[in-house]
Amino acid sequence: MRYRLGIDVGGTNTDAVIMDENRRVVAKAKTAVTDDVITGITRVVSQVVQESGVDPAQITHAMLGTTQVTNAIIERRGLLPVGILRLGSPATHAIRPLAAWPEDLRRVVEGPTAILPGGVEYDGRPISEFDEEAVRRFAEKAVEAGIRAFAVTSVFSPVRNDDERRAAEIIAAVAGDDVTISLSYEIGSVGLLERENATVLNAAVSEVAKRVARAFADALAGLGIRAELFLSQNDGTLMSLDYALRYPILTVACGPTNSIRGAGFLSGREDAVVIDVGGTSTDVGVLVGGFPRESAVAVEIGGVRTNFRMPDLISIGLGGGSIVRWQEGGAGGGLRIGPDSVGSKVVERALCFGGDVLTMTDVAVARGMADLGDRSLIRVPDAVIEQAHRRAVAMVEEAVDRIKTRAGDVPAILVGGGSILLPDRLEGVSVVERPPHYEVANAVGAAIAQVSGTVDRIFSLENRTREQVLEEAKEAACAEAVQAGADPDTVGVIEVEEVPLAYLPGNAVRIKVKAAGQLRNA
Repeated sequence: MRYRLGIDVGGTNTDAVIMDENRRVVAKAKTAVTDDVITGITRVVSQVVQESGVDPAQITHAMLGTTQVTNAIIERRGLLPVGILRLGSPATHAIRPLAAWPEDLRRVVEGPTAILPGGVEYDGRPISEFDEEAVRRFAEKAVEAGIRAFAVTSVFSPVRNDDERRAAEIIAAVAGDDVTISLSYEIGSVGLLERENATVLNAAVSEVAKRVARAFADALAGLGIRAELFLSQNDGTLMSLDYALRYPILTVACGPTNSIRGAGFLSGREDAVVIDVGGTSTDVGVLVGGFPRESAVAVEIGGVRTNFRMPDLISIGLGGGSIVRWQEGGAGGGLRIGPDSVGSKVVERALCFGGDVLTMTDVAVARGMADLGDRSLIRVPDAVIEQAHRRAVAMVEEAVDRIKTRAGDVPAILVGGGSILLPDRLEGVSVVERPPHYEVANAVGAAIAQVSGTVDRIFSLENRTREQVLEEAKEAACAEAVQAGADPDTVGVIEVEEVPLAYLPGNAVRIKVKAAGQLRNA
């Protein structure tokens, strides 16, 4: 029997599950997060392996969903300065790279920057001739400044990427093979500035990704697990460790997507609203065809606008550790929930555990919705408890109403350890379902995920048929999935989006294709 291990590191807890070949949950574990994430991973994996009785040598695949890359960007920690090259002169000088970035982040990330000739129009015609010597001079200047990470962005590179690839070859020849070179056509889609931003962030977090990958491998090896390693990405699928080291930015927001995928798997539903309640926040998303619905608008990460795929989510400051504030003698008008939380210290600071802070966990315990700690320690007026409960329910119902795209009630799946806060009936919801293992749905989502590949490009139909460009896009997406670690025999197209671009000449069309397949050798 072969087993797979799913791990998800959240803001409050680290969860793990072991699943067998039939994708049944054999064992599960949940521990509080630690300042050193790897210590937390080692602890939770050790616990789940011991509980399962599985021989570590039988665990053949391990999947990790982590917020380390996201945290590095938000906290401005561990980021590398980046040599930034844009190919599009003279057409793109009006707005320089990183022009709209927060000043504190730009100071950390911005290295030598150049806008040089190159790039193409939407139909692949060159804007200006690529200047190899100018790129070489830029690379030499960056190396002299100690730069070890580069980001290369060319105008309309999703249409034609020759200039980006040639620039990467020149930079590697000058700087050596041990530098990180991120190319925009591999990361973002159409939209120069947003794609450039995502590419620069990808280069900046490359060292963080290496540390996480190394520590993940070391933690498992220390427990005798020699599994093939994967990281979760933000579209609900997996990528191999090597692939993740090339595109670490794709791990941003993988936690909520793991929960959405896990909720769908555990409930057997392919279409539903998913409500994931953690220790600090609640994420409300939508499951469509078994995958998270993607956001249709540009997404900001740490104050930076990007355009790569992200789940469509509404996040609210409600969790099991959320602090409840109220005024003595008031009618409840002064009651406030969060957004701050005691997080993983809820077992020390919540009233029901002998602490001195009224939390939403206390509210659930006082109402008999959860059997935790000592209910008698919660010496708070019943009116306050009821008002806090009603306020929390209203917050979630409002989020569900905002995330829906059609009128009428929809099914909802409740997951996450903090979902004990919510009742079995919600306004606007036809049925509320708490599937088995709901409290570790995020780790289950990591363990059962498929491997995907996505292509998002503009094609001209002037000299080719629609069928020809669709076939080209599908083949490219399938090839991406195989490169990321999918079994070629199981890869298939799961999503095709086609948008005619009437504002461009030449009968242009934007085609987005996603392909996915099962893990190789799983």
